[in-house]
Amino acid sequence: MQKTDLSIYNNHPYHPGAGAIKRALWYYVNTIFFRSGLLPVSAFKVFLLRLFGAQVGKGVVIKPGVNIKYAWHLKIGNHTWIGERVWIDNLLLVTIGSNVCISQGAILQTGSHNYKKTSFDLITGSIILEDGVWMGCGAIINQGITAGSHALLTSGSVVNKNMEPYYIYQGNPAVKVRLRTIE
Repeated sequence: MQKTDLSIYNNHPYHPGAGAIKRALWYYVNTIFFRSGLLPVSAFKVFLLRLFGAQVGKGVVIKPGVNIKYAWHLKIGNHTWIGERVWIDNLLLVTIGSNVCISQGAILQTGSHNYKKTSFDLITGSIILEDGVWMGCGAIINQGITAGSHALLTSGSVVNKNMEPYYIYQGNPAVKVRLRTIE
């Protein structure tokens, strides 16, 4: 049987989309102003995201303790809420539509590893949350997923396949349980 050998790991052809200085600056800005909760004002966080290349709409609320890997790989629509301790691990573009709610402790991860290869190669895929999506507390969306308009991922659920519009998904792995009706 083969064994994993991390000494031969190589994330080629992945590139973070910015040079070392910009990545280092973002690391400190993210740590001080986003992850620490030192400054709980959303407008200033939106300003910083835009300064580093994110596209952010109006009325976006970003709570304390949020961790964003790379601002320049982030696009957020209008009136979206990002809750406490959300982790946006965006090695590639994460597109978040308007009126999206990402609840506390949710994770969006655009990268993973190929466990079938001894070299544990990097696997990446962009994430799209269309308008009106709601991710419950502690929910996880994996790489390459599109959550259709107004789809709902319940608390603690893990999605590995695209989510159809207006459906509720639950479990690990998340399965479609019923239609989401909005009055």
